[in-house]
Amino acid sequence: MSDNRTGLQGPAPDERPHPDGRRNAQGIRIDPEAESEHEPRRAVFSAIVEDEPGVLSRVAGLAARRQFNIESLTVGPTTVEDHSRITMVVEEPEPGIDQIEKQLAKLKPVISVGELDDDAVRAELVLLKVRGEDPDKVHAITEMYDGRTLDAGPETITVQLTGDERKIDDAVDAFRRFGIIEIARTGQTALAHGSKKTVPGEEPGTSGEPTKPNTNTQ
Repeated sequence: MSDNRTGLQGPAPDERPHPDGRRNAQGIRIDPEAESEHEPRRAVFSAIVEDEPGVLSRVAGLAARRQFNIESLTVGPTTVEDHSRITMVVEEPEPGIDQIEKQLAKLKPVISVGELDDDAVRAELVLLKVRGEDPDKVHAITEMYDGRTLDAGPETITVQLTGDERKIDDAVDAFRRFGIIEIARTGQTALAHGSKKTVPGEEPGTSGEPTKPNTNTQ
């Protein structure tokens, strides 16, 4: 049967295929099979970006538009002038993780991006302000987790801790007995283990300089 109201050949409205799956807030249809077959997992991405105004907001905006679940997002300089490294931790099903990498790679300031392996070296920093009624006990816990006391007074003590996520979580739990007044965590930053490249095209020792073909001619 043809629909001739516009002079175009084609199936009638009730004969046309209707895709399955819900749409997210941006109207993007989500494949129900892909959504149901993949459990969320945590992934750590490292991206080398050009230092441009608003580059971090572009990355965060991309994640917000696509409704990606970001756990942490950090940025800092590399040894290459005008380049920065962004480390992003997400928890998504496998199709979402694949989309994150592809979408990040399309952003103009992004030079290179890749997901880190499980053996990557990861660390974060946390500042904790606790009640100061038991300074000796607070000091003992601080030393136990290789921390530093940054500020101490009769009412509060502020300590600094660094390490992987598990160590930080354990330390925070240990400090809860004193009463945590404030806490600030940087989120994870990470580099590939050993001599591995942290992101594709990044040569060890150049921290962000993309590999370029040799165009010299004799």
